[in-house]
Amino acid sequence: MEYNEDFWNALDELVSSSEIIIDRPKSTVHPKYPDFIYHVDYGYLKDTSSMDGGGIDIWRGSMGEPIIDSIICTVDLFKKDSEIKILIGCTEEEKMLIYHTHNDSHYMKGILIRRSNF
Repeated sequence: MEYNEDFWNALDELVSSSEIIIDRPKSTVHPKYPDFIYHVDYGYLKDTSSMDGGGIDIWRGSMGEPIIDSIICTVDLFKKDSEIKILIGCTEEEKMLIYHTHNDSHYMKGILIRRSNF
């Protein structure tokens, strides 16, 4: 598989030119599923669109810098959709929390893709 720096540069530009909205802060409960707690800030990029019709989803970690070094591609068998979610400023521990969030149920599966030059 070939590494594509242009893809990552496009993500950098998209994130830097968009407002980040955190609508589900760390430690909050999902609005529809009370057993689900967000372990990392979750939100979207304002004025963007993704497969579900909402903004492009992001996970924002605790590093403080807007470093984009990973994405997670998900498949949701319950909603019958797939999405790419951008990880911004996430520590390795936060990346693993996010990975498990998207893989700890029968209905949701995800693959973590890392930027190779980070």
